[in-house]
Amino acid sequence: MTEPLRLPKPAPHILVVDDERMIRWSLRSCLEDAGGRVEEAATLEEARRRLDEQWPELAILDLRLPDGNGMELLHELRAEDPDLPVLIITAYGSLEGAVEAMRAGAYDYVSKPFDLDDLLLTARRALERRELRRLADSRARDATSLWPVAESPTSKRVLELLQRVGASGATTVLLTGETGVGKGLAARVLHAASGNGEERPFISVTCTAIPEPLLESEIFGHERGAFTDAKESKKGLAELAWSGTLFLDEVGDLPPAVQAKMLTLLEERTFRRVGGTRLIRLEARTVAATNRDLEKEVAAGRFRSDLYYRLKVVPVEIPPLRERAEDILPLAEFFLETFRHQLGVRLQGFAEAARKALQHYAWPGNVRELRNAVERAALMAPGQWVELEDLPGEVAGFGSMAVTGDLPELPREGVDFMALEKAWVVEALRRCQGNRSRAARLLGMNRDQIRYRIDKFDLGD
Repeated sequence: MTEPLRLPKPAPHILVVDDERMIRWSLRSCLEDAGGRVEEAATLEEARRRLDEQWPELAILDLRLPDGNGMELLHELRAEDPDLPVLIITAYGSLEGAVEAMRAGAYDYVSKPFDLDDLLLTARRALERRELRRLADSRARDATSLWPVAESPTSKRVLELLQRVGASGATTVLLTGETGVGKGLAARVLHAASGNGEERPFISVTCTAIPEPLLESEIFGHERGAFTDAKESKKGLAELAWSGTLFLDEVGDLPPAVQAKMLTLLEERTFRRVGGTRLIRLEARTVAATNRDLEKEVAAGRFRSDLYYRLKVVPVEIPPLRERAEDILPLAEFFLETFRHQLGVRLQGFAEAARKALQHYAWPGNVRELRNAVERAALMAPGQWVELEDLPGEVAGFGSMAVTGDLPELPREGVDFMALEKAWVVEALRRCQGNRSRAARLLGMNRDQIRYRIDKFDLGD
């Protein structure tokens, strides 16, 4: 018995626009039985309301509607989303309109009366084609835009350095920077710049995500019988990386026992599986990343000094987002465009108040915090623009000062301006965990100006 035709997973959202109730009912029944999620509209006006609520992955559109020509909606759909497949329904013998629709960008057309199985097959092919194009676009972005925004001079310098180091023969690179600055992306830029990046593996190891007893086995592999549950031999991630990249994320958290073996791996470029005797050569480039100050970790006795100096052959520091302020709005717009497609929302961009808030907020969580804030805003925004109130409270609250520019009312009895100035400096330093550059940005100052006030008010460290 032949299995019924199914639509691709996850369940695609489909909009059916036709003024005939029975046709809408039959299409809905057929498409939902095949795994789709269907919305109906009988008129152009109703279709536009449906589109405002949720953007579809496929539209099935009748050209003759009570309140206008379906060609109007086709042009609107193509202008909003050129990749959206649109199937045209046309009356038998009225092919002129179908040909015009195909020229305007429709995926295909079906004539009434139509065969539901044929229409379902066409719908499936249209959805599969959309997914293939999406994957192709994604791969193209990954290959050419791994670092999605580099508007600031700082970002441009870092990106140029990553590409230069990636193309070199450097076998060990250390990426440093605060949490959320994009060290993982930097590692992928290095990998892509090495040449043949798509053909060579990129193996990532998050050193804190693997329990300490299993970490050595995961990195180096093990032989059968090496420990109780080792029922067969297993290649480690260092071996699987062969001629690609072994990315050791959060390397500053490696336990002491694994630090010693990691030093041997980097110095001699060889390793043994747990329980094994055969030496295996490390063919991969090793890229390590940490948000810790490894010099302090060495001084505190928590990290081996010899491993630190071995990792630090080619150090690259990824600057925090506050030091590349020109990237903030372009990054926010990049993330909004990403979520616009992922979530199926119709957002035009950021309102002016929201833009100013994004620009002036200190972003202690860096790019990761910005991405999360934009995702939340994309979900929360009820209209076509992300407004100030759609942003997280800490961003919107701080932004309101920068946006309105309102001054507090001066009391009749006056104020102790020196005490007020000191209080703002102390609060800015507290909010930024003592980081002078970030505190200066909060107050609209440069480092020299805030350093002067720290000395002036004897705030010390």
